[in-house]
Amino acid sequence: MTTTSGWVQEPMMLSRGTHNRAAHLRSDAAGLAAAWDDPRARVLRVHDGLAAFSGDGADIAYLTPSQIDPDASRYFLGLDGDGVPYFAVDAPWEPVEGERAVGLRQISTSLGATAGGLYVHALGLANWHARHGFCANCGSPTSIASAGHMRQCPHCNAQHFPRYDPAVIMLVVDDDDRALFGHNPAWPPGLFSTLAGFVEPGESLEAAVIREVFEEVGVVVDDVVYEGSQPWPFPSSLMLGFRAHAVDPTLHIDRDEITEARWFSRDELVAAGRRGEALMPGAISIARWLVERWFGKPLPADNHW
Repeated sequence: MTTTSGWVQEPMMLSRGTHNRAAHLRSDAAGLAAAWDDPRARVLRVHDGLAAFSGDGADIAYLTPSQIDPDASRYFLGLDGDGVPYFAVDAPWEPVEGERAVGLRQISTSLGATAGGLYVHALGLANWHARHGFCANCGSPTSIASAGHMRQCPHCNAQHFPRYDPAVIMLVVDDDDRALFGHNPAWPPGLFSTLAGFVEPGESLEAAVIREVFEEVGVVVDDVVYEGSQPWPFPSSLMLGFRAHAVDPTLHIDRDEITEARWFSRDELVAAGRRGEALMPGAISIARWLVERWFGKPLPADNHW
């Protein structure tokens, strides 16, 4: 994607997935069995928000189905461009030599598009299953169905499907093209990011942007423009990125949500980053992607959480 400065920006890291989810196979018992028995099939392991990666963190440490406990909960993720089947297994494991357990925030920026897509798909499913073991309709225990993409209630026959919680995340700029960043009370000093918040029932995405910015920093915004989206399985968010214009840059901060909010020009952000006073989110986040779209090029490599 080319920015106004002419710099070609890479797609967001967690939005580059390329695998074919092959949803038609999820209810095909024979097809799933054939995929599991395919000698090319690969399995990635996830548990408690971690996955098994190679020692340098640049790729997933896959196993073959023959190496997997047959009683482990498994999900069908899909096929790559060569038709190789991929599955995920959610069960405890101990990394062996050449492996390590990696969380989403620790994955390498060199992770390939296919691997990155498989990882967030598997992690999203595992997080959802871990929190939805009981029927929301009658309270009975549910069981995995549709190759991991549904839970079925044996008592009332209700079907439950994975859901994302939509959250807006916005880069707000003023008439001087300064960007607004805030500091959350839960973060260590010096860490800043774009503003964000969850969409409420009956609310459009644009209305959520306007409401969240005003609630957090008292700024009225207009010209709300959609920029892109990113899955964020912490545990089940879909981050919807926007840019918005501040009608008036005067801040009235809600101290319960934001301890500090500041306007930065590009030069001021670089200088504050060098002093450790305004460090931006890491490379995998949509927040950094939005910031760099405004910045017009990659931020300095040492400016990150």
